[in-house]
Amino acid sequence: MMRPGAKQYVVARPLYSEESFTEEHEKVYRHRKTLLDHVKQYFTCDVKRAKNAALSLLPVIGWLKIYRIKEWLLSDIVSGVSTGLVAVLQGLAYCLLASLPTWYGLFSAFFPVIIYFFLGTSRHISVGPFPVLCLMIGSVVTRLVPDDGPPVNITGFEGLTRDEQRVLVASSVTFLAGIMQLVMGVLQVGFVVMYLSDTLVSGFTTAAAIHILVSQLKFLLGLEVPGISGPFSIIYTLEIIFSKITSTNICDVVISLVVMVGVFIVKELNDRFKSKLPVPIPIEVIMTVIACGVSYAFDFKTKYGIDVVGHIPKGYEPPLAPNLHIFQETAVEAFPMAIVGFAVAFSVAKVYSVKHDYTIDGNQELIAFGASNIFGASFKAFAASTALSRSAVQESTGGKTQIAGLLSAVIVMIVTLAIGFLLEPLPKSVLGAVVIVNLKGMLMQFKDIPYLWRRDKPDCVVWLGTCLASIFLGLDLGLAAGLGVELLSVVLRAQFPRCSVLVNIKGTDIYKDKKDYINIFEPEGVKIFRIPSPIFFANIEFFRSKLVEALGFNPLRVLRKRNKALRMIRKLLKKGDLQWTLKGFLNTSCGPIKESEDESNMEELDLPTDFKDLPTRIDWNAELPVNISVPIVDIHSLILDFAAVSFLDISALKGLKTALKELIRVEVDVYIVACDPYILEKLHDCSFFDDEVQPSMFFLTLHDAMLHILENHPESTEKKSYYEKVEKIMTTVTVHHPGGRLRTGDGNAPNPETKF
Repeated sequence: MMRPGAKQYVVARPLYSEESFTEEHEKVYRHRKTLLDHVKQYFTCDVKRAKNAALSLLPVIGWLKIYRIKEWLLSDIVSGVSTGLVAVLQGLAYCLLASLPTWYGLFSAFFPVIIYFFLGTSRHISVGPFPVLCLMIGSVVTRLVPDDGPPVNITGFEGLTRDEQRVLVASSVTFLAGIMQLVMGVLQVGFVVMYLSDTLVSGFTTAAAIHILVSQLKFLLGLEVPGISGPFSIIYTLEIIFSKITSTNICDVVISLVVMVGVFIVKELNDRFKSKLPVPIPIEVIMTVIACGVSYAFDFKTKYGIDVVGHIPKGYEPPLAPNLHIFQETAVEAFPMAIVGFAVAFSVAKVYSVKHDYTIDGNQELIAFGASNIFGASFKAFAASTALSRSAVQESTGGKTQIAGLLSAVIVMIVTLAIGFLLEPLPKSVLGAVVIVNLKGMLMQFKDIPYLWRRDKPDCVVWLGTCLASIFLGLDLGLAAGLGVELLSVVLRAQFPRCSVLVNIKGTDIYKDKKDYINIFEPEGVKIFRIPSPIFFANIEFFRSKLVEALGFNPLRVLRKRNKALRMIRKLLKKGDLQWTLKGFLNTSCGPIKESEDESNMEELDLPTDFKDLPTRIDWNAELPVNISVPIVDIHSLILDFAAVSFLDISALKGLKTALKELIRVEVDVYIVACDPYILEKLHDCSFFDDEVQPSMFFLTLHDAMLHILENHPESTEKKSYYEKVEKIMTTVTVHHPGGRLRTGDGNAPNPETKF
């Protein structure tokens, strides 16, 4: 109930333990499906499910039904033509990263797009070559078919030229990556991409940008540098480049600098004035056309010895079957390709789906990219994903659906079938310059380091670990190392959570960390301990050690001391050296009493204290007989806040039960609050409760437990009455009155109907 005109709420309810709440409020019975039920449901088919399956498998049907021809078609045409021109140039440029003849990049910008048009759920990403994937393929290609020396002994290489062998390797590893993506999609394991955090992907793509930059230096400088793969390949490549730096082709350097400066400036203008420009200026295409014309007019290849694109065959080549021997050689590299290609594409697709208000399906995306790569690899294309810059062009030029992507494929096809020869005089240094300028976004991610270090140091360690490992060990091993660092950081955060002691904020039912607030109330003898993490085998000992630290004593040590003291008191009573009087124990021996050093039956020291054969129950906080000392326990109640505990495993159950028993045996009442119902159910199923650990220790909320403690221990604050203490915790209480009205009353004026 909200008070009129005040930002306060008033609630009248009984004090609840978990047991009392369950008794008073009946739960709804829910039938839980067994594994067999899930299997039956999965294989059950009806008309509606078949229709939904067809629509999910062919998302094109869904958006074609709502396609607005008058509003969207013109935008898709403009976007398709613009994206197609960029796709042609990037297909040629990124093919250099894969160490393949340049025209095969046009195949990768065509075949995968066709399949994705029918199977993809994103309407805005541009499918085709992605520089990181191209670089990963290039490392596999140069490993199996190096620039210097013979290729690896693989069945099917006989009678093929070096370029043909490389194309076979690239298409085979792409086919294998496509199979992996397709299988993961069919098995509905698209969630695996969730293990690649934004931080990890940022560090990985930044390292990939460094690799791409180094790999393109040979084109910018006009040097002959063999492709090197494996760990530390970037260092070996730089060593070769610097050893040949005196052989730099000045013409290539000048062309590269002019292109990079021109493209960079115009791209910056595009970003600054994108709201005023109808479409971004296609500066890469313009510079390419100019470079082709100048190179052809002045015969750069003959006069200055620069490396050009060269002959581009017309048309498409016949399908090619993948090589199974290459599958065996490249399986380890194909899996990270499949994951990275999907992860990057899914991340970009997610951004555009949120922006344009439609949904994408991760599992269907896996199927779409898997089928696209399998189909493309059959026609000698290499692995496809999405390039961020190309997708940005498709979306920013007004693209509404994948019809724009299909039209971009048509532009690529026209170049491949008819006008590819016009690109033959294009210097490769121009392509290298275009690639490097497009790395700006990835290289600018270095700015994330200071931000991450200030905000989240473990995330910063993941970023740096992934980036450095990917730079020096290679992209495949670097990704694995980065994933390991990321999972280790998650494990360490869960294994060593930030436990805290909570206290009440005066005048409220709110409890916060004792270290953070000044105006607090902490009743004497009460501790509230919070663990903000699941409790499992790896952190149960940490939990127990932190609990002992918060309590200020070790309950097991205290229990053993008490049992040793009882053993000694019994022995002295039996000898007559100690007698019980109305004033307490009286030492009747002449000499001093020495503490017993008897270490027999150590197991008995861990059992509950037993007073059955003693004349009275011993008050352990009072004065004990001479030379008998036991640590004083000044805590009578402990509250464990389980609000953030999402699960307990069997090891944690055993450790928790042991800790609770130790506390109960030293006469500390333990209460567990805000426990998840499924954890409670698990505790019952695992026979967690017994004569000592009982379900009555579980309370619904922290405040319920605190009020229960204050009711049972009114002596917690010596000079304060019970009602004054309750008032400190909650200044306003609510009581029921006949007629159903609520009335607030002073906590100092107790009412029979008031329940704390």
